[in-house]
Amino acid sequence: MATASGSVINDRPQRLLTLAPAPSSGPLPTRPAINPGRIVVTAPRIVAMPFGAFHPRIHTLTMRRPTWEDAMKIRLGDMEIDATRYLALWSLIVLAFAVQRMIHDALLGGQVWSAFVYLRWSMIQWYTWAALAPLVFRLAASHPIQSSGRLSAIRFHLVAGIGVTVIAVIIGAGVSILFEPSSFFEQIQQFIGQHMATGLLTYWALVLLQHSLHFQAEKSRREVEASHLATELAQSRLQVLKTQLQPHFLFNTLHAIVTLLDEDKRSAEDMLLRLSELLRAFLEDYDGQEITLRRELDLLDLYLGIQRNRFKDRLTTQVYVAPDTLNCAVPSLMLQPIVENAIRHGIGQRVGADRIEIESRREGDVLCIEVRNRNSMLESDSAASGHGIGLSNTRLRLKELYGDHAEIRLDMIWPEGVACRIRLPFRELEEPDEMPEHVTA
Repeated sequence: MATASGSVINDRPQRLLTLAPAPSSGPLPTRPAINPGRIVVTAPRIVAMPFGAFHPRIHTLTMRRPTWEDAMKIRLGDMEIDATRYLALWSLIVLAFAVQRMIHDALLGGQVWSAFVYLRWSMIQWYTWAALAPLVFRLAASHPIQSSGRLSAIRFHLVAGIGVTVIAVIIGAGVSILFEPSSFFEQIQQFIGQHMATGLLTYWALVLLQHSLHFQAEKSRREVEASHLATELAQSRLQVLKTQLQPHFLFNTLHAIVTLLDEDKRSAEDMLLRLSELLRAFLEDYDGQEITLRRELDLLDLYLGIQRNRFKDRLTTQVYVAPDTLNCAVPSLMLQPIVENAIRHGIGQRVGADRIEIESRREGDVLCIEVRNRNSMLESDSAASGHGIGLSNTRLRLKELYGDHAEIRLDMIWPEGVACRIRLPFRELEEPDEMPEHVTA
């Protein structure tokens, strides 16, 4: 603490000055009591705060200079309109009423003024309302006529309509005295007699126009939100179906591997390797709901290799694919549950051998895929049940993805067997550059 006593500055005695440094930490000191003849000076504390700490959103605020385009915009409630277009619309009204009044005077045989006079009268009347229209839109937006507070809003607009119309009358009379020899009060009387009712109707027309534009914008916004919600709901349902398919396939394959552990360990090991490759392909390659038919057949080849190891010589497979269909988009993991159903309801339940045939072809704008087996029967209860969760989920996925543009059905084939026929919209899909490697059959 530094103390100065009895010092003289500029030949004037100074009071006792005591410099007390502020504490380095802790709360700010309270204000000391005033003591005559003793002044305690406390050094100010500077607290370091990060930029933007005073307001959590200060870093998002940006300053933008108003442009010429902004200056040429007229704001009507929630809508902005170009000033040139705005004036053009009101100019049409000015012209229409000027011609109507001139025709009225000519037909009634009264005094007909020059076209410029009628145009000037109409311009004074309607350009005044062009200047007041943004105010009317703002009043209509702040007091909407809704079912909850309709009476109070109507009362407000009754009073506001009279007030705005009186303002329009005063402005019109004030401008008219610049061109007319009559006084301001005479112009007020003429404007009240000729334009008061028209002004009230104009106010309510602007209010109704604002409500109409607002309801139209609200309807469009709700339609967009409903579309987004419907898309999100469809994606969620597809995701649920996908999560049902993959565990279903996984459990069935693991059960097949378990049955081979005691009979053929080497085949069981090969099946485990193929299963791991297939699961890795799912995790690395599957991001969306659709992949190319080429990629779908690659994944299916892993699954067929597992089943061939399980059934040995009893199961054979043949694939007939048209070259122009390889890049066509198909739902991911679509063929595996269908082939699984063909095996389970064919060779899985019946003695003898079986052959699984897969064929794809293009018919115009439709992709046709068939999965056939030669050792099963299409029973009535199987057709009704949809051949299990695999086929039923595939049908639901097709419905969600393509609506009524996709079809799946089961048919008997001669002399014995069942064919699952799928029809999809033909659409080519770009294949990713890097594809996960897998063990071929």
